[in-house]
Amino acid sequence: MSTETAPGTEGSGTGTDGKETLRSDLKPIWCPGCGDYAVTAGLEQALTELGFESHEVVFVSGIGCSSRLPYFFRTYGFHTIHGRATAVAVGVKMANPDLHVIVVGGDGDFFSIGTNHFVHAARRNINLTVVCMDNHIYGLTKGQLSPTSHREFVTASSPYGSVEAPISPLTMALASGATFVAQSYSGKIKHMRETLIAAQRHDGFSFVNIRSPCVTFNKVDTFKAYKTRIAITEEDAKATLADACHYLMSRPDEEVPLGTFYQVQKPTYDGGWRDLSERTTEKHGIPTLEEILEGFA
Repeated sequence: MSTETAPGTEGSGTGTDGKETLRSDLKPIWCPGCGDYAVTAGLEQALTELGFESHEVVFVSGIGCSSRLPYFFRTYGFHTIHGRATAVAVGVKMANPDLHVIVVGGDGDFFSIGTNHFVHAARRNINLTVVCMDNHIYGLTKGQLSPTSHREFVTASSPYGSVEAPISPLTMALASGATFVAQSYSGKIKHMRETLIAAQRHDGFSFVNIRSPCVTFNKVDTFKAYKTRIAITEEDAKATLADACHYLMSRPDEEVPLGTFYQVQKPTYDGGWRDLSERTTEKHGIPTLEEILEGFA
């Protein structure tokens, strides 16, 4: 595993409103029309509105087209290995709870080899923002079946059509214990920006699934196809798990609902660990890190 700081830290991006952004000088090289360009723009706008400084943010990614994203921001970043982004992000957050840790990846990264890490980070309610760029296919390795690919979907690894039922990232997140669950779409950048801002402000495990079309290898889930299937919910986020699950599972199969479907406040693992550490230190008279360092002054 390598650790990376996004290239271009010597430069500074400027948004259309003149505000300084956290974008680096490095330009993305995704296929023209890829939905991940819009996700990058949505994250840039969200972080600009939130007013975060470069040293306050860490992007962590795995492997895949979407996992190039840390290079495009003037923040700390880890470009890890396939499926391990969430695990590394947990380590970062536990080491420095004051950092804003954003995990980015694709449907294959989070819901294939990385499923175990995703589930346990969600059930512990660790204060992370997890952004999945869901394109229903493995794009970087030239178009194989992914965990979210539709049944009968024809790909390089399923030339006669898939016989698998796809994973639902939203219901997976709900079942795993995520306390903020939402979905957006690359073609709705205003909605995406607002959703990402809300996710980042939430104290707990926030999951945002973004439908991000692959224009090269997925000729089914296209921008044109999504245009007739997108449905933005005007309802407030559900406060109970049962209501959120019922709402999502009652949607028509052809509908792609956008919105925040579940949000609830619960104790976070990192917050509980910090409290436990302080109580243990006080009980046993263990010097704090600051006190130890003062001894070397």
